[in-house]
Amino acid sequence: MNLHEYQAKQLFSDYGVPVLPAAIAVSVEDAVAAAKKLGGCRWVVKAQVHAGGRGKAGGVKLVNTIDELQDYAQAMLGSRLVTQQTSREGLPVNVLLIEPACGIKQELYLSAVVDREHQRVAMMASVAGGMDIEEVAATQPEKLVRINVDPTMGLMPYQCRQVGFQLGLTVDQVKMLSKIMAGIYRLFVEKDASLVEVNPLIVTDAGELLALDAKINIDDNALYRQKALSELRDTSQEEEKEVEAQQHELNYISLSGSIGCMVNGAGLAMATLDMIHYCGGTPANFLDVGGGATKERVTEAFKLILRDPKVEGILVNIFGGIMRCDVIAEGVVAAAREISLNVPLVVRLEGTNVDLGKKILAESGLPIVSADDLGDAAEKIVTAVKEAA
Repeated sequence: MNLHEYQAKQLFSDYGVPVLPAAIAVSVEDAVAAAKKLGGCRWVVKAQVHAGGRGKAGGVKLVNTIDELQDYAQAMLGSRLVTQQTSREGLPVNVLLIEPACGIKQELYLSAVVDREHQRVAMMASVAGGMDIEEVAATQPEKLVRINVDPTMGLMPYQCRQVGFQLGLTVDQVKMLSKIMAGIYRLFVEKDASLVEVNPLIVTDAGELLALDAKINIDDNALYRQKALSELRDTSQEEEKEVEAQQHELNYISLSGSIGCMVNGAGLAMATLDMIHYCGGTPANFLDVGGGATKERVTEAFKLILRDPKVEGILVNIFGGIMRCDVIAEGVVAAAREISLNVPLVVRLEGTNVDLGKKILAESGLPIVSADDLGDAAEKIVTAVKEAA
């Protein structure tokens, strides 16, 4: 789960990471009031969307007058911002973050991420702040400082000093960085984060360190114990079908292809996508109904696939272990009848109650094509979609 910048900065403040005073606005009037309350004569206005690259896309603007602020707020609020990390439709801008302008002497990068290879939290820093860290790692690896934190010991002071001096900071600035790193590490662990990123972490004209930006991702699997954070979720920033899928306990990710997929088990789902590609087709989604899906959940999954206008054919691939093939068959038939199936449908069933499941499909009276194995199923759906085109 992603947090907006203003939400992440509130957490930063709670954990002792210094940030600028700020206010949020959901209307032009709010924006003007916020600027007047913050004081000064120059402000930075930031569109709040779950995507990077806002500055290049016009989502971050330095304004010098109240009139300029009004014009920008009017243009941004209610619009959709398209960045290099969004789809062509972009993401809705419903909230603006307003901060006073700040002098910048240097831009740094700092983050905490999960290092799965070493089973540690890794903290990374760089003097190349403001750039994509992937670009820095690829083109200027010497500018990337990285440490792994032993989970039994936690982040040690000497590691913070090591990072600070490698960044070329002064002794006083290293002390500031140590406090910031300690706060970020504690936030990362206590809030079950998968990413905490500050880009840029700036050195101000006065020589102080300040988190000018903030990005936090929370591990979805830990939301059951992060109730307060789960309430911060902004579903307007997420794909509508994916949000709906979560409500029915389905794992759904929208893709760009034309063949809808319904599978049980993430590994089998990935293999199904690969096989579709191998046979010359393109998947429209990843959809895992899970091992214990009910008829109702299967029905909702099927309806979800069919509501995607890109879908020109559907492949159902089920291996019945905990999941029974007859339950899948009943859900597929129910959904197909409710929505009036008008695209090719290929079903491959194997496992528990497979014969009963195939019987339900055969007796449904629907134009359902049965397949013997995954390769056969993929070939049949790709061929059917091409013939129907």
